[in-house]
Amino acid sequence: MDYPAAHRQDIVEELHGHRVADPYRWLEDAQSAETKEWLRAEDELFHAQVDGLPGRERLRARITELLGSGNVSAPVWRGERRFFMRRTAEQELSVLYTVDPDGTERALIDPIALNAAGTTTLDAWQPDKEGRLLAYQLSVGGDEESKLSVMDVATGDTVEGPIDRCRYTNVAWLPGGEAFYYVRRLPADQVPEGEDQYHRRVYLHRLGTDPDRDDVLVFGEGMEKTNYYGVSVSRDGRWLTISASRGTAPRNDLWYADLSASPLENPALLPVQLDVDAQTGVHFGRDGRAYVFTDRDAPRARLAVADPADLAYENWTDLVPEDAEAVLSDFAILDDLERPVLLAGWTRHAVSEITVHDLATGERLGEVPLPGLGSIGGLVERPEGGHEAWFGYTDSVTPGGVQHYDARTGETTLWAAPPGSVEVPAVQARQIAYTSKDGTTVRMLVLGSLEGGPKPTILYGYGGFNVSLTPAYSAGILAWVEAGGVYAIANLRGGSEEGEEWHRAGMLGNKQNVFDDFHAAAERLIADGWTAPDRLAISGGSNGGLLVGAALTQRPDLYAAVVCSAPLLDMIRYEKFGLGQTWNVEYGSAEDPEQFAWLLDYSPYHHVKEGVAYPATLFTVFESDSRVDPLHARKMCAALQHAVASGGGGPVLLRNEAEVGHGARSLSRSVDLSVDTMSFLARHTGLALE
Repeated sequence: MDYPAAHRQDIVEELHGHRVADPYRWLEDAQSAETKEWLRAEDELFHAQVDGLPGRERLRARITELLGSGNVSAPVWRGERRFFMRRTAEQELSVLYTVDPDGTERALIDPIALNAAGTTTLDAWQPDKEGRLLAYQLSVGGDEESKLSVMDVATGDTVEGPIDRCRYTNVAWLPGGEAFYYVRRLPADQVPEGEDQYHRRVYLHRLGTDPDRDDVLVFGEGMEKTNYYGVSVSRDGRWLTISASRGTAPRNDLWYADLSASPLENPALLPVQLDVDAQTGVHFGRDGRAYVFTDRDAPRARLAVADPADLAYENWTDLVPEDAEAVLSDFAILDDLERPVLLAGWTRHAVSEITVHDLATGERLGEVPLPGLGSIGGLVERPEGGHEAWFGYTDSVTPGGVQHYDARTGETTLWAAPPGSVEVPAVQARQIAYTSKDGTTVRMLVLGSLEGGPKPTILYGYGGFNVSLTPAYSAGILAWVEAGGVYAIANLRGGSEEGEEWHRAGMLGNKQNVFDDFHAAAERLIADGWTAPDRLAISGGSNGGLLVGAALTQRPDLYAAVVCSAPLLDMIRYEKFGLGQTWNVEYGSAEDPEQFAWLLDYSPYHHVKEGVAYPATLFTVFESDSRVDPLHARKMCAALQHAVASGGGGPVLLRNEAEVGHGARSLSRSVDLSVDTMSFLARHTGLALE
């Protein structure tokens, strides 16, 4: 195959005693005429190779049909008013609704009504404590910049904003809706060049004032530039908490203040924990107790209680202690009962469960019935208390709906079904335990049948940032399995399926464990007869893109095809682009000699070798991605194309998409992406889509 011309530069740097080549550094510049011409040629090649693949229209129709279930979120209550998200089969993006006290349902924010092109997304929203005002954040074109505005819920009128530089902020309303705490980045002209995505601060904003002139700086001055901050105010407005974590580090510092005894503009913050290698949060309950959710001395997490008057560590008392197998993920308090209870959400080997406990003592009283072996989407209670809880639920064959639990009866019932009706194929699902290279037991969920194997199979993984892969409804996966394929999801180290120790076993100097777990999953699928190397594809995005990039360079013999989406691939220079510096707590920094050695040992871009028959590979990138710069895929694509030109294998293709970023996208764009990637994988694993 003739690939677009991509000249190799003679760039070799001496780094910590190693000579590191970077022949495609010119592809880092997305705005150069040379890069644009290369992208144009890559786009032509991609469409020439993929647009005519068999079965695409049938696949498109089936994925669209399976997505016709739509989705609905659990309600967020503010008094007698509730807020929720819903998408019908006909809608490109989910819409935010409210239900007024008289039962009238109204759409508050419809992204398509704001922008018919479908490139405006609703990133976050937070009603005030009375349900009269709504803070919401919008971004355009996938940039995730999240401009913050405030709406009058009754009229739909915008009363504040937009306020820029609010990416990744939460909004902590004070009672009465006249002010809130939030997080905002410093202006670009107040920070060093290239650091405008960092330098966050916590501010107090009063409605009706100019945020650039009148906001009060509350916290963050002089602290680490990559810090992320969380801020919350208790329902009664008395307690303020502020959390700080360096980038995505699995630890945080935490402070709190009694706002009844100090000014809002200068709260007297007291430490809950400082310089402790743990993640901790505090919820101030209606009963006057502080509920401390922490993995301190408990890698699978525990819930403790304390007196807000003194939150020193030695005063924490376990209410729900750490479990030996399950990971504590959430809790809710139901106190309008003769015997108040606490609900505890868990994942046990990536499958959700909910237990019921006595609120005073923590004694386990029973379990909340769930519809199946799936995933819950967070426990919701009424802020003022009650006997009811709501939670989202999904599994491999169940579109996401909302369940309702009544603590008075002990019953779980369907509260809100997805708005659309779909015929879901019958799919066999099983969880398989296997052994990784170092003897560690790892698990994966396998969808499909062993009969008639080996079959075209997709192995998916992530393995990082404490992210847990739990059972969930996926139109693309179901369409693949229905067509006769197998789909496997591996719960690799680096995730949170088995708690914080599991995460740390796959980060920093332990990152190779993640890749070994992935290779072992592939070998187990082959050994058990599910698939064969010439029928096995791998897929991953973002950190999962790094995973499959490392997998294809470490074991090109093991895989027939690869989809590598929005990936990190040049691990020597990743910190110089996007949000890279916030991730060096997960991966390590090339500035440090020891950590540089870790990174160079697996960095996919630096392990591409000429003359190797690499698998068929499709890179998918998004031009507005402000998290992971598309330059990683551009450089790796050029390197692989050069390698397979002399060594066979391939093809190696690049799918470049404009006006979309790392996160949310419209339904039709999601379908287009699924059709392109799955038809490519079908072609190179032998799955017949027609």
